[in-house]
Amino acid sequence: MDYSKIINAILDKEVYFHFARSGGKWGQNVNKRETKAELYFNIQDSKYLNQEQKERLILLGAHRVHHEETILIMTCQEERLQEANKEKVIHHFKELLMQAFIEPKERIPTKIPQTEREIRITDKKLVSKTKALRQKIKWEE
Repeated sequence: MDYSKIINAILDKEVYFHFARSGGKWGQNVNKRETKAELYFNIQDSKYLNQEQKERLILLGAHRVHHEETILIMTCQEERLQEANKEKVIHHFKELLMQAFIEPKERIPTKIPQTEREIRITDKKLVSKTKALRQKIKWEE
């Protein structure tokens, strides 16, 4: 399924950008120019996402989701240019949205083969024996 139209619509209508001065090692450029790009996206008020996608986005966003799980804030201050930081933060936002669009497959539990169980038990017994050898010997009188 092609989600690029939905993502572009979200970027055009529901995303807000803010630029600030970023910290770093680039001398006077840091003090004069606002190169840090911040992307703000209100998840709960989005018209393009259904409830399941919103919940997945909140889970995927984790520490980036603020204000009672409603606003996603992504920042980038790696580059010296404002436009480069903006492009990077948009790229990361698109990747996050693509992950939210993909429904996770249900895991089908499988049985552990008998040989694997036996190997695990023999390994445990070996470890137990080596640990038993490390103990102090008790002398009986």
